[in-house]
Amino acid sequence: MKSSVMPSQLPPGPAERTVYSYGVRAGDTLHISGMVAFDAEATIVGEGDVEKQTEQVFQNMRAVVEQAGGTMADIVSTTTYLVDVADAPVVNAARARHFTGDVLPTHTVVGVAALARPQFLVEISAVAYLG
Repeated sequence: MKSSVMPSQLPPGPAERTVYSYGVRAGDTLHISGMVAFDAEATIVGEGDVEKQTEQVFQNMRAVVEQAGGTMADIVSTTTYLVDVADAPVVNAARARHFTGDVLPTHTVVGVAALARPQFLVEISAVAYLG
């Protein structure tokens, strides 16, 4: 059994236009799409500021996992896409604030030439175990 997870805190427009779900729960596993720095109105938060964008990304990720009935402690794996890998320490500092459980999720960092919009500096996808 699988179901789409579409929290009201995230804008429906981007997902509708590009044909995706913010999260998909398949049994006890939740796959979270790459989160970017959109607010509820699809405005980009923190344009030019990777720290503000990263905070918004984690707020959006939290909205998806909580809508599915979990917490940030249920996230087991993340993949971070950065336009500038020199920004990794900023992301790591945010991870330390948002992932505080006994078992920290795995983490892969990928440097990319660009993300879906030129204003995006960071995108993070995740997998959670909700069993």
